[in-house]
Amino acid sequence: MDTEKRLSLIKEVGEEIITEGELREVLDSKKKPVAYDGFEPSGQVHIAQGILRAININKMTSAGVKFKMLVADWHAWANNKLGGDLEKIQTAGDYMLEVWKACGMDMSKVDFVRSTDLLSDEDYWKTVMKVAVSSTVKRVVRCAQIMGRKESETLAASQILYPCMQAADIFTLGCDITQLGMDQRKVNMLAREVGPKINMWKPVVVSHHMLMGLGKPASTEKDTLERAIELKMSKSRPDTAIFMTDSGEEIKRKIAKAYCPEKETKENPIMEYCRYIIFEKFKTLEIKRPEKFGGDLSFGSYGELEKAYMEGKLHPMDLKKSVAEHIEKLVKPVRDHFEKNAKAGNLHQAVKGFEITR
Repeated sequence: MDTEKRLSLIKEVGEEIITEGELREVLDSKKKPVAYDGFEPSGQVHIAQGILRAININKMTSAGVKFKMLVADWHAWANNKLGGDLEKIQTAGDYMLEVWKACGMDMSKVDFVRSTDLLSDEDYWKTVMKVAVSSTVKRVVRCAQIMGRKESETLAASQILYPCMQAADIFTLGCDITQLGMDQRKVNMLAREVGPKINMWKPVVVSHHMLMGLGKPASTEKDTLERAIELKMSKSRPDTAIFMTDSGEEIKRKIAKAYCPEKETKENPIMEYCRYIIFEKFKTLEIKRPEKFGGDLSFGSYGELEKAYMEGKLHPMDLKKSVAEHIEKLVKPVRDHFEKNAKAGNLHQAVKGFEITR
């Protein structure tokens, strides 16, 4: 595959790329560039972390990129996830791996590394210190949103250390590309800023779209990035998130009550699921409805669906019913895996019993 085709695949993932020129240089010079993502194990996995993450990683690996996924258990501990209980956090990490095994991620092209594995390396801590020495406290605090925090919050000392660790992860793992959500943008930019200062490199930043939760957005004048973070699907609001082990009935219930304004596609979570998940996994979106309401419809692309919806040719309830059916088809294999595999099932039951903490 030539550079332009590889670049085109990655651009399908990147809502923002910093910079496209640098990415092209990486692809020209390396057959197997390395991309980084890190995830905090902090509870049950929803479809943004499961299905959407698998879609994006598979596109990246199809473009010849090797992925290194950091199971950021110590980072989650620093961020007081699951009450700051490291053993629970590590159990949640094992559970997340089982989700990805079952939801279509090409695991042969992904290396999973635990932050625990990095901690015994003195050079890792040297890199953490180099990042910290090259940054101000004010600059590090500006990265608070990567942890789901606000700059105005009173942060624990461990949460000041977190961004320095995450930047060091990128260099320690030898990653040319950071491929995380838009909410991680500030720490990726920190890595780009400090890289040359500590005799490292500037990683290319490929930031993917963050899938909306199902609730009605609050009216706000916040900037684009803060708005996206506010709207994203979150396990701390379970009724507005679809989890990878939700029952078919739960999926139908949540989607039936979801925000889906008629003729509006902007900040419409149901339309987002069509764009970023359904048309990535299915060739068509079929809408079944009685003849008296216009009969069945079939859409071969998101563009076709968007046009019809904006013109009022498709009612929200008809769309929701079809979306629920398609999401159920994607979640069912994962749910079946946890029902049939004893190890996976025990992990899920344990995680379900954990109290979610911010």
